[in-house]
Amino acid sequence: MGTSVLLLVTVAAPGRVASAVTMVTPDRLTVGMLVGAQPPLRRIGIMVRTARVAGFDVAWMVDHFQGFVPQVIWDRRFSFLANPEGTPHAYFDYQALAGYLASRAGRMQLAVGVTEPLRRHPVLLAQWAMTLAHMTRQPPILGIGAGEAENVVPYGLDFTQPVGRLEEALQIIRRCFTSHGSFDFAGEHLVMNGAVMDLAPPRGRTPQIWIAAHGPRMLRLTGRYGDGWYPTLPYTPQTYAAALAVIRHSAAAAGRRPEEVVAGWQVFMVIGKDEAAARRLLDHRAIRFTALLAPDSTWREHGVAHPLGEGFRGLVDFIPQRYTRKELDAAMAKVTVDLVAETAMWGTPETVYASVRDFVDVGLRHVVFAPASALVSPGDAVFTLRSMIGLARRLRRDGVSSARRER
Repeated sequence: MGTSVLLLVTVAAPGRVASAVTMVTPDRLTVGMLVGAQPPLRRIGIMVRTARVAGFDVAWMVDHFQGFVPQVIWDRRFSFLANPEGTPHAYFDYQALAGYLASRAGRMQLAVGVTEPLRRHPVLLAQWAMTLAHMTRQPPILGIGAGEAENVVPYGLDFTQPVGRLEEALQIIRRCFTSHGSFDFAGEHLVMNGAVMDLAPPRGRTPQIWIAAHGPRMLRLTGRYGDGWYPTLPYTPQTYAAALAVIRHSAAAAGRRPEEVVAGWQVFMVIGKDEAAARRLLDHRAIRFTALLAPDSTWREHGVAHPLGEGFRGLVDFIPQRYTRKELDAAMAKVTVDLVAETAMWGTPETVYASVRDFVDVGLRHVVFAPASALVSPGDAVFTLRSMIGLARRLRRDGVSSARRER
């Protein structure tokens, strides 16, 4: 999802961490930083350097033509970062950006979270991932999903049967990673005759496929084809565990080891110096807007109708330029603090740590913080990002120990 806007503010890099960083594996907790893909380029480079010296495991880019924050609400009331004369919709191409970052990543993995096979042919996605594997010290992560309307519909691309298209793409990408010589593929959406992709990744650096899955069919695809799971919707430990169980059952049915699929999660984080400060942040305009991007099903779980309509699928359906400021103001007015509190991870650094540990207990192995509270003020941005770095260090240290105890 396009949450790189949440990381437009950087902090001074902390002292160098002595411990080595290794690639994401299913038997230890790892932490990723969302570095995004928005200009200026120098800022992204600083974010990657910060992630590297702070001991993060993965630097996550995004793939967007435009962002989710509508231009009509992009002002100082929304965020201290906003310049009404600027735009929240400028994005670098992640494939070119990955090449730029390859020499800067060190032992971190580079990842895109996520692309889809609607704007790019699956063979092109496979070729990019294998090319990047030759530039980096760790296998890259190809995060992929079924797509979002904002990056497809306004550009005249076909958005019908996106999950079916994704399933065919996953088969083709896997084939490309291991193929030698020509191969054929006959699907409903793609047909290839005598296709060749003889580029091979370096030994030990075959790219990983992580799938942005939420619904039952997507979860089953993750178990069948994915090396990792990368959801973005709000969860409780119970609902997260239930979704992960679907993935593991599907993996076992496909003859795979269920524990080999890394259970990840990109989570919106609102963090304050004390509980009262954190709760005040929940009422900020930018934080309330994030609740609009949750689907109608999430709102109904909390007994509230989604202001953008019954059946609204959140990020999947949201096209920012199709709403007026009046419509968005009215919708945000219906977002209560209690609702945001139920759908975001919020609190002090200590309570957020405890919340993440609850998810680790039910299977979480890779967490990526989207620091929403960094949008509110310069002080909140610095505190949020410093807290995120501290949480990452503590979670990695304690997560390794807990994973070992589980074995």
